[in-house]
Order: sequence, then structure tokens, then C-alpha cells
Amino acid sequence: MGILSVGEVLVERDILDSFFSCDLHACKGCCCVEGELGAPLSEAEAAVLQQPSGEVLRMLPDANRQWIARHGTVEAYQGSLYTRTLGGKECVFSLIRDGITLCALEIACNEGDTALPKPISCRLFPLRVRKKFGLPYLVYEQHGMCRQGKLLGLERKVLLVEYLRPHLEELYGKAWVSLLLSFSDSYDLHG
Repeated sequence: MGILSVGEVLVERDILDSFFSCDLHACKGCCCVEGELGAPLSEAEAAVLQQPSGEVLRMLPDANRQWIARHGTVEAYQGSLYTRTLGGKECVFSLIRDGITLCALEIACNEGDTALPKPISCRLFPLRVRKKFGLPYLVYEQHGMCRQGKLLGLERKVLLVEYLRPHLEELYGKAWVSLLLSFSDSYDLHG
């Protein structure tokens, strides 16, 4: 593993050569449940999520709505902002349908009820944006919960960067993603 400097962003080299395609039916949406904290948030996302829409709240289970009424939707930890979780488990915006944990924010956005999609950190998962030397640093969190996603990506020959391309472009721009892909040997072989 090495680190690339792509514009003003540092990137773990293995991101370019990894295959991934989320297999929601295999993992059951456990990324919305597992972890010590909720989803990392920007200040702008946190400001909007502190007052979730009625459409989002109506979708949530009673326990989630009660938790939100008592504790809110956002928490700060060591200077960073996160969605709140219910007792250190599932995100307050999660719900279960057909045995799969889903995001009420994403459902409401996809149904046209709100313009707010789920946080960019969720859309980029399993990539995370950290800081290194004062710069954004993209890392690939390789969790056991995503094992089937890695296998499905390999089977379908879908590069992780291609799978997450729309979200990377939203965050850094199309020119940046093209520059990132120019570093990849796998892109030439499979893209």
C-alpha cells in the first residue's frame, strides 16, 4: 500500500485496484448498524439533519422518533460531527424493511419527498475521508461486513472507484476523478 497525491487529495493506492459492488441482500445493511459512531457529517449536513423533515420522521420506527425527540439527530465527538445512534448501534435514520436495514433519508430523497440525500460519508462507504498532513485523505475501510461486496465487485469486474464515481465526482469533481483513474493500471484493463 502506498499513498498517491491526486490534486489536493491524498489517496491510498489500493483504492485504485480494488473491486467492489455493494451486495445489500448479503450484508443486510449492517453498515447502518455496526460501528462505534454514526455517519460522519459535514457542518452543512449536520445543520440540515438537526431538523429532519416530517416525511423522514414518519418513516422511522417509534423508538427512533422517541430517541430523536430526547437526544437529537447529531452528536459531536472529538471535534467531529456524526449522526446519533440508538444505544451505540443503528443510526437514528435507519429502518428495517424485508429484513434489510435502510436509510430513511435515502428513501425520502429517492421518492422525491426531500432533496436531502443520505450523508456523503454513507454514499462513499466503504471509503472514508480522513485528514493527513492537513489534506483530505481517502482510505478504504475493508470491513468483514463488506466481504460479499468485494466478491460481487470482483465477479462483475466493477472497480471500487467506478462504483463510487458519482459520489467522488460530487465531492471532488469530474476532472479530479479522471485524474485519479489515470493512476490506475486496473482501469486500463477493466474500465
